[in-house]
Order: sequence, then C-alpha cells, then structure tokens
Amino acid sequence: MPEGHTIHRLAAEHREMFGGRVVRVESPQGRFSEGAARLDGRRLLEADAHGKHLLLGFEGERVLHVHLGIYGKVAFGGLPVPAPVGAVRLRLVGAGGYADLRGPNACELLEPGEVKVLHDRLGPDPLRADGDPERAWRRVRRSRTSIAALLMDQSVVAGPGNIYRAEVLFRQGVHPLVAGRDLGAGEWARIWADLVVLMAEGVRTGRIDTVRPEHMPEAMGRAPRVDGHGGEVYVYRRAGSGCLVCGSVVRAEVLVGRNLFWCPGCQPER
Repeated sequence: MPEGHTIHRLAAEHREMFGGRVVRVESPQGRFSEGAARLDGRRLLEADAHGKHLLLGFEGERVLHVHLGIYGKVAFGGLPVPAPVGAVRLRLVGAGGYADLRGPNACELLEPGEVKVLHDRLGPDPLRADGDPERAWRRVRRSRTSIAALLMDQSVVAGPGNIYRAEVLFRQGVHPLVAGRDLGAGEWARIWADLVVLMAEGVRTGRIDTVRPEHMPEAMGRAPRVDGHGGEVYVYRRAGSGCLVCGSVVRAEVLVGRNLFWCPGCQPER
C-alpha cells in the first residue's frame, strides 16, 4: 500500500494539472458513473491529502475521496487523451492532460460533514501543517501496545506505513516492541521529527531513502540496494543481512499481519 508521501505527491500533481480549472469527469468502467456526473464540468478548487487519503475539492462543496488501498493506482498523461484501457474507475480530463484512477479501495463523494468525520478519525499527519505530535503522544503514552503497532495505526499517526515505521525506529534506536507507555517523551519527539524529515524527502524525490550519508553505497563502497520501493534503507526487507551500522544480523517477525524488521544491536530490548 502506498505510504503517505505518495498521496501528498498525488495531491500536488492534481493541483498542478487541474487546480483552478474546469475538469471533465467520467467513469469509463461505470462503477462511479453517478458520482462522476455530479463532478463533471466543475472547477477543481483544492487537492489535499491526510495520511493515505486523497481529497479533491470541487465547486459546490463536492469532495471526492480516494483511498488507493493495496491495488489502486493513478496514471497521468498529456494530450491528446487516449481511449481508456482496462478498468478505469475514474478519469479526470483538463486542458493540460488527464488522470486515470484504477483499482482504488475507495472512490466516493463526501459531504462536508463526512469530510470532517474522516479528518477527526485520522491521527495527525507529519506532512500536514496542522499535524500535532502532542495529539498522537496522548494516545501513545497511555498505550500498552507496541510502538511498532501504534505507528501503523492510522488513528494514531496518519501516513507512515511498514517502511517508515521500521526505518524511523531503527534511526532512533528504539526497539519496535517497546510499549507506547514505556516510551519517553523525548524519544517520541525525536521519532515525530524524524518522520517529518524523512516523509518530506519522500514527497520531494518520490522514493523512500532513510540511510544517512555516511551509510550510502558510495560512502561504504557497497552495491546499491535493488528493491521495488526504490530506496536505500537500514532494515526494511533486509532480514538475515548485516546491519549497515553495527554488523548485527537484521531480524524480522510478523506483527499484526505485517512483517516487522529491526536490528538487535542498534535497537536493544529494554
């Protein structure tokens, strides 16, 4: 599933291509025909992201909510607009090009009150100006749940996924199974600050790179990492390999249905 930086990039791409312009909207697949008809010919006023949720605001207080889920994808293209290929749930067409949405977990219109409900049920987003780490800390400090699980709970922190949670905990030397209530306020502040920096860099580059300059391939004389997510990482999907910092064997286990990665040397148990 795309992590939060990807959705913020999508919001920016929608603003650039369609922002302030009248947009033609259709559902070639037919599964969103009624909603598309209500948006067709309206001006796109804003494109926003909160965690893994994309919100496109049109004239008339009509808000399109998209959650890509595991299989959803958005493809942008220029003019002339080609005939739709495959199951295109939603197509937006503007003066400068088009965007096709395929396979989303959610593609729906929300009323203003429903938008507020969505924002209220999501935790603070490190990439949003209104992201409040203290709001998340109030949940974390009272919880018996592990910090690794809490970082994947979108009602606690919105946006981070499996890669960012593994990498930020490594970078801060926090064992993933430490309970939220056993984490120090300073540790939480550093985790949040690191998420802000790492995820903002992900928005800028379109990839997740978490390795510090001194541990990059050219600095260490090692081969670059080759992986589908396209970035240099410390522990994510590196189980069985040596830690880039201390040489310990990176470990993995399943936590709440997702693979969890950490270094026992750099992230010792409490």
